[in-house]
Amino acid sequence: MTKRRSQHWFGGLGKDAFIHRSWMKNNGLPDDAFDGRPVIGICNTFSEFTPCHVHFRGLIEHIKAGVLEAGGLPLEFPVFSCGESNLRPTAMLFRNLASMDVEEAIRGNPMDGVVLMAGCDKTTPSLVMGAASCDLPSIVISGGPMLNGRFQGREIGSGTDVWKFSEDVRAGVMSAQDFASAESAMSRSPGHCMTMGTASTMASMVEALGIALPGNAAYPAVDAHRARLARMTGRRIVEMVNEDLRLSAILKKEAFANAIRVNGAIGGSTNAVVHLLAIAGRIGTELTLDDWDRYGRDVPTILDLMPSGRFLMEDFCYAGGVPAVMKEIADLLDLDALTVTGKSVGDNIANARNDNPEVIRPRGRALTQQGGMAVLRGNLAPDGAIIKPSAASPELMRHRGRAVVFEDIEHYKLVIDDPALDIDETCVMVLKNSGPKGYPGMAEVGNMALPQKLLKKGIRDMVRISDARMSGTAFGTVVLHTAPEAAVGGPLALVKTGDMIELDVEARRLHLEVSDAELAQRRSGWTPPVAAMKGGYQSLYVERVLQADRGADLDFLVGCRGHAIPRESH
Repeated sequence: MTKRRSQHWFGGLGKDAFIHRSWMKNNGLPDDAFDGRPVIGICNTFSEFTPCHVHFRGLIEHIKAGVLEAGGLPLEFPVFSCGESNLRPTAMLFRNLASMDVEEAIRGNPMDGVVLMAGCDKTTPSLVMGAASCDLPSIVISGGPMLNGRFQGREIGSGTDVWKFSEDVRAGVMSAQDFASAESAMSRSPGHCMTMGTASTMASMVEALGIALPGNAAYPAVDAHRARLARMTGRRIVEMVNEDLRLSAILKKEAFANAIRVNGAIGGSTNAVVHLLAIAGRIGTELTLDDWDRYGRDVPTILDLMPSGRFLMEDFCYAGGVPAVMKEIADLLDLDALTVTGKSVGDNIANARNDNPEVIRPRGRALTQQGGMAVLRGNLAPDGAIIKPSAASPELMRHRGRAVVFEDIEHYKLVIDDPALDIDETCVMVLKNSGPKGYPGMAEVGNMALPQKLLKKGIRDMVRISDARMSGTAFGTVVLHTAPEAAVGGPLALVKTGDMIELDVEARRLHLEVSDAELAQRRSGWTPPVAAMKGGYQSLYVERVLQADRGADLDFLVGCRGHAIPRESH
């Protein structure tokens, strides 16, 4: 058998092995802990600043137990935790930083395989990106969603109902007292958002990609099934090390195609687009923005779950979870794709069943027959923009309107509720300078709240366009990820209030009705925005970040650098 990676630290009788073993023994480890058994790193994103992960201290004990039962040595290590709920200016700014932390921690330490503990939005892609750049045997365990929110006799969803309640307060149809009461009723247990936000979406994506065990996405954080799944994950990673089953064997093009199709079927977050593009870039699998349209265009959205539908993740769990969805669209998937179970997708879903056809609908009763992500192009988005049809208003999917431009998020906040703002429901709201470089970090501000005067008229959706992202929990006819972004001089930077914009989702068209000559004249007078911060990580990020159509990774992080043994430290 090939010498295990960890034995380059712990094996032999030399001075360096003595040092490594001796220090580790201060944890109470016996001599035979270093006998060549697989050393499993458990990558823990626990942080009290990340409420989605506060239960990880308990969950990790089940992972460790599974590793021990399978004959491995579990060793926990912490990495940067990208908590969406508290981290400013946006957790997305730090996704790439966290991935660097993960990559270097894996490569620099004596581990043979890795368990990636993820949950909150950016923790999943950051961990998978970092692990993909090392390509050791790796498996994801998600922390699981919260229990369904309960408010005034009905179920409410994290994020989705926040946007609705906030607009109702501004429209004068919900009291501030009720709004405050809903705050405590929404988050009832540990876990991440229980809507199909980015956290639930990315938990579903790793399951669809085949790098997490079946059932990973939907079990609630407090369900005993989650603890059992953690234990089985610990056992399985030891077997994966013995089999040398690495990410590069799983994250092939067919795995990404499967994930894109599952994303369409579940009405997944638009954020999955940039994350899967970045993950593919790290492992070396070719994946483009157009692949999202190609693979996802004819996939029906069959999961009736907020924000696209009615139900929540707890209901999805009881209905059958991701395996049941995958079985429903099995004819659209590559069933031979390999997964971390060592078996194919087809094997994994063979016995899946749908126990609630109201939650997971038959394809004949899909929420929309063409779900997925629509990739738009035109003179306003030459490198692409995206929209999520399942969360949009059908009557606005083809629309022509007058642009009302906000130069940045501060400008938007300053004027949006000004009664003198010249805007009506036929207008197109345009937000600039909120992309990867412009914010920086491409914040979730693309689902701009509507003007108060229109909310009071009962208007709840308008066409909105930006180079920003939006929360996976959000809804509306929102065009996002416009590339190139305004901050680098993309066409979005040149839009003026009063310009006419045409959106045609069916034709995949986003057009600014301004002549090339006029745009050239405007460009001659354009100056780039001044960076928000000089020096530090933010400066590095702005200098090296790629555009949204390439996953918004840092250019020097793209690719797999492997897990070669570093030179000795003494």
